[in-house]
Amino acid sequence: MTKTILITGSTDGIGLLTAQYLAKEGHRILLHGRSAARLETALTKVNGDVETYAADLSRMADVRTFADEVRKKHSRLDVLINNAGVLKIADTRTEEGHDVRFMVNTFAPYALTRALLPVIPKDGRIVNLSSAAQAPVDLAAMRGERQPGHNDAYAQSKLAITIWTRALAKELADGPVVVAVNPGSLLASKMVREGYGIEGSDLSVGADILREAAIGASFADATGKYFDNDSGRFAEPHAAARDAAHSAQVMQGIEDALKSLN
Repeated sequence: MTKTILITGSTDGIGLLTAQYLAKEGHRILLHGRSAARLETALTKVNGDVETYAADLSRMADVRTFADEVRKKHSRLDVLINNAGVLKIADTRTEEGHDVRFMVNTFAPYALTRALLPVIPKDGRIVNLSSAAQAPVDLAAMRGERQPGHNDAYAQSKLAITIWTRALAKELADGPVVVAVNPGSLLASKMVREGYGIEGSDLSVGADILREAAIGASFADATGKYFDNDSGRFAEPHAAARDAAHSAQVMQGIEDALKSLN
């Protein structure tokens, strides 16, 4: 069965390779990127039924417009892969005073997912990119009151997306599946090259597991779970993601941030 699949941050890296895999299998792919020019380049690399959407996920207005455009064109979105993320960035504050790392890695995918839920069927899937790098969230940093280093902000924002994955899965007990995935550490992505100065390992390791999470049978009943591709199995996320009090504080912080951005 042909599925409609939206992959954020799909102009390069794991997102682009995953799009190529899924398009080759005949699925309709919705590519997303910040730049229209980069989307045009990506479009030449993904053959098949493909659409492009330009949006800067550090801007909530762009996120809302992005979601509106998808809903206008599609009454059904089978899979949403929240792949877009940032590690190092020159200016770490948004125009509204939020931390860009939290905005792109945590707030924007949550807002986008919420906005698209009306067109995601109960047998659909929401796949969130987590990481082996997870750390307890500094709530002041998430509010934009403190500016942690790049690696700290990244690890905290990835714990936060893992927390909201688990919370949304509980809320949507009847579906769709909501799952967090660490696609693999230090893969050969632009983020790894810019963040750590290394080439990284084979990107197909990450694309293979994202393809499975999107349409594979092994994720059909995985809602609320965390898959660690470094170990190749479903595993427990960082202990802070399983701490009820910390998770509640993070969820309240996310909701407060989105209210301030309305």
